[in-house]
Amino acid sequence: MIVVGGGPAGLMAAEVLCAAGVDVDLYDAMPSVARKFLLAGRGGLNLTHSEAPERFLARYGARQDEVARWLAEFGPTELRAWVHQLGIQTFIGSSGRVFPAEMKAAPLLRAWLHRLRLGGVRFHARHRWCGWTPDGRTLRFASPSGDTAVSADACVLALGGGSWARLGSDGAWVSLLETRGITVPPLKPSNCGFDVAWSEHLRQRYAGQPVKNIAAWIEDGGGKAKPREGEFLVTAHGLEGGLVYTLSAGLRDRIASTGSATLRVDLLPTRTPQGLLRDLERPRGRDSLANHLRRKCGIDGIKAALLREAAPPGDLEQAAGLAALIKALPLRLDAPRPLDEAISSAGGVDFAAVDEGLMLHALPGVFCAGEMLDWEAPTGGYLLTACLASGRAAARGVLHWLNLPVHGPAR
Repeated sequence: MIVVGGGPAGLMAAEVLCAAGVDVDLYDAMPSVARKFLLAGRGGLNLTHSEAPERFLARYGARQDEVARWLAEFGPTELRAWVHQLGIQTFIGSSGRVFPAEMKAAPLLRAWLHRLRLGGVRFHARHRWCGWTPDGRTLRFASPSGDTAVSADACVLALGGGSWARLGSDGAWVSLLETRGITVPPLKPSNCGFDVAWSEHLRQRYAGQPVKNIAAWIEDGGGKAKPREGEFLVTAHGLEGGLVYTLSAGLRDRIASTGSATLRVDLLPTRTPQGLLRDLERPRGRDSLANHLRRKCGIDGIKAALLREAAPPGDLEQAAGLAALIKALPLRLDAPRPLDEAISSAGGVDFAAVDEGLMLHALPGVFCAGEMLDWEAPTGGYLLTACLASGRAAARGVLHWLNLPVHGPAR
């Protein structure tokens, strides 16, 4: 049995298969496995989230019905139990996010790889998958020792999406599947930053500064969407950061359909419009506008710069207009940042191309898992949870297809 790809989805597929007594060979193009997993966990590995199941599932948007099947077998609760079996304790942070006690990815990965090797999984590094031999039944790999052809009863492809190519997820597999008749919607950036046409003054003076304690929503021309609270980072090219990533799917799709998107930002989400207007209407005296904003509203620095950047000059001189801008500042976003800069990707193998066990209809015995499939989720543990769950689902699909008993990680 072959697994191609050594990220979380591929490793989980290998674990389920070897637990069922299947001989597993895992191939990866990089010198070592799970490089993106390690880098993502460098600042604190966010494993999953503790929120209510229905709210958790809603994070997967249009694909929540498909992802629900995976999570029914291996959701946040089962993930934590599996981590504990590896000897890693977890805790729930103040935001509801779940982390390993040491906050790092490396101890978990070491324990996991140790268990996989004890279970008999054979790892083959620096083996880049190149498709199939002409007969379509044997997988081809390019390795330091030359081209290699390997056959197996079944294989799980878990090659990642198209972000962070230097860590292995380069999307090169797309053309390999398309030539075999598989429908693959184009890979798109997800959890990404966006381009904004800043003035040279703002770019030079404020690039790299965070904008904290704000709320934001996507302007859609209808009623006001529910604001999301958080922060983002002003960069030389535009905006990045958690709050922008949370809204990135909607912003990206709006830009694709209309050419741009407007992000509305509430610079003072804890202030009511009425109270804010009352303070701004107080006599300014000899104060400049900058001092008036700082004294009456606590707005200065980057927030004041964004006001000046996005507002028509006349609106800043009228209390009503100024209050309205503070509560709903419009920022025009022109394009998502390139796919390779994104945290994750959308697009991938169409769900119509696979059965419930994630086997490709057109290629019996070939299964897909992880970010290769056409789903996306925000950061916060949702990506990792679904990747692991999809790897488990694909491995169980293999076992069902081979008429083998199903075992696997603790639930």
